[in-house]
Amino acid sequence: MSETEQSIRAGAAPEHRQGRDAPWIFRTYSGHSTAAASNALYRGNLAKGQTGLSVAFDLPTQTGYDSDHPLARGEVGKVGVPICHIGDMRRLFEGLPLADMNTSMTINATAPWLMALYIAVAEEQGVAPAALKGTTQNDIIKEYLSRGTYIFPPEPSLKLTADLVAYTYTECPKWNPVNVCSYHLQEAGATPEQELAFALANAIAILDHVRPRVPAEDFPRVVGRISFFVNAGIRFITELCKMRAFVDLWDEICRDRYGIEDPKFRRFRYGVQVNSLGLTEAQPENNIFRIVIEMLAVVLSKDARARAVQLPAWNEALGLPRPWDQQWSLRAQQILAYETDLLEYGDIFDGAPVIARKVEELKRLAREELRRIDEAGGAVAAVESGVMKEALVHSNLMRLKAVESGEQTVVGLNRFTAAEPSPLSAGEAGFLKVSPDAERDQVARLSAWRQQRDPAAVDAALAALRAAAASGDNVMPPSIAAAKAGVTTGEWADALRAAFGEYRAPTGISRALPASNTPEEVALRQRVAALSARAGRPIRFLVGKPGLDGHSNGAEQIALRARDCGFDVVYDGIRQ
Repeated sequence: MSETEQSIRAGAAPEHRQGRDAPWIFRTYSGHSTAAASNALYRGNLAKGQTGLSVAFDLPTQTGYDSDHPLARGEVGKVGVPICHIGDMRRLFEGLPLADMNTSMTINATAPWLMALYIAVAEEQGVAPAALKGTTQNDIIKEYLSRGTYIFPPEPSLKLTADLVAYTYTECPKWNPVNVCSYHLQEAGATPEQELAFALANAIAILDHVRPRVPAEDFPRVVGRISFFVNAGIRFITELCKMRAFVDLWDEICRDRYGIEDPKFRRFRYGVQVNSLGLTEAQPENNIFRIVIEMLAVVLSKDARARAVQLPAWNEALGLPRPWDQQWSLRAQQILAYETDLLEYGDIFDGAPVIARKVEELKRLAREELRRIDEAGGAVAAVESGVMKEALVHSNLMRLKAVESGEQTVVGLNRFTAAEPSPLSAGEAGFLKVSPDAERDQVARLSAWRQQRDPAAVDAALAALRAAAASGDNVMPPSIAAAKAGVTTGEWADALRAAFGEYRAPTGISRALPASNTPEEVALRQRVAALSARAGRPIRFLVGKPGLDGHSNGAEQIALRARDCGFDVVYDGIRQ
């Protein structure tokens, strides 16, 4: 075994000293350019003491396009690693023993496909699927609400989610097939109670779809494999209490709604990435303090401690972090876990009246939000009607107004703005740049891949996949067969597009704005009204959101505010 493999294997199991709790899994969300470049990054991070992988995929991979598709142009390898076929997946995990890895994959619409590729590569390594440990995010509902990397309509998308759950609980019993993700809800503006309620409503929708598909005696085991991925913002006490509220509410739902009697299957298991929304380009060196404070909210409370933590880098508001930047965030976790005495004690907040009151308040507010979602017909109906999306858009509007008015302080941005130049971010070396050759090289490799595979095997595999989609059968077995036959990401997604169609979610801007009548806004409305009168019609304001990136917060806020000024706004959502 090589020295690198020894260090990777040593890092795969967190240290556990007698008298101390084992630390959480240390992760860093990463991937860029190519599978080879990302593999080198993973090997380096594992050698530095990272104990789990968290794979970032590029936007074409997330939205079901090959790297040479016209819509992928300019997007390949920019925000993650491009994975077009099993050859890319082999290269991504080359030299990494998958039997020892704990791998988290941030993937949703194409989650069954990426899991199929992962299983196929593991089997090539001689690793049985039953030995695999890790997580697929696979929470498609929050994609309609926040991040926008959906492909298909909600119902068939949930069918794919349920397929992966129903397959893995028997074939990959150590795998978490769903990571219900409230992280992106907070990034889109969710209040703590909305983050609690919307995530729990998503989990309920998933379990309601899975329940009829598994034997009743197996359902508790299925529930026990559901995990969560949450956000921790800067309001430290609130975030700590939010996590304790999550633990209580999930236990309540599992017990009362689903009749799960065994407490081990009702346990709230979660990983976390702390808030990226609050990272600032202004005085970016301040972000490291924000990151550490936010981490404390999810590790100090033993009874609600995260099982895995990944921290952004201080400079992610500027661009892709360098390996050194990721190392700095990793060291923050390691210092807290290994140098302090945190893991030697029980829950230090048990019996604290302030904490108890705040937890109960958040639970009450979250139950009210859950009731509103139920009244709207459940999470899927509330997505299709735009009810949940509108709530997020308006919560984000209130947050932005508070920052702009100075009511909410952001150090270095709207207060204490005088500062010395930062030597950390000076010059061109302040963050990692993706080589312009990466996309060209990826496309060339994809072309070569298509030339060397067996066309008849590919056609047969795609025909089997289309038949499964049309009949309602589980798509996982034919997806794994397709992975082994050399099918590409775009071909897999196109086969399902033909069966399910594509979807565009509501924009969340139909509700009227809260009244806002500062002198400046009144004057602006008068100018727009005068211009419309001169033109003989309302002045139209077109907002477009090009590209594959579904983060539409900015576009929605521009559309809302333009309409508030009196414009006739046209905004039809993402991927224009």
